Amino acid sequence: MSESADLDTLQNAVVNFAHERDWEQFHDAKNLCMALASEVGELNAVLRWIHNDNVDETVTVPRIQSALRQEIGDVAILLILLCARMGIRIDEAVMEKLEVNASKYPVHDSRGSPDPRTG
Repeated sequence: MSESADLDTLQNAVVNFAHERDWEQFHDAKNLCMALASEVGELNAVLRWIHNDNVDETVTVPRIQSALRQEIGDVAILLILLCARMGIRIDEAVMEKLEVNASKYPVHDSRGSPDPRTG
């Protein structure tokens, strides 16, 4: 899939991929959460031990960028499957959470601070 896809098209492609392989039997919410955590760990591992000063440069290295794309793809697939299984629209969940965060972290208190609660 080289073209950009809207969220519904993407979710349908992911769900159909799993359905064609009869994987729904393994995709309960607990197993999807556990698989998601594992894949996030693999995403973390790509950048493990890279000094903070070198991260932005390192992620442009083709081999690293390819590994990141693969792991981000795995994370996204599992998150989409989890949302589909639970009947949650990821776009709605993100927008709702942005509203909560806007209230929790107002711009005037949060701008330029990684964690305004400790500030």
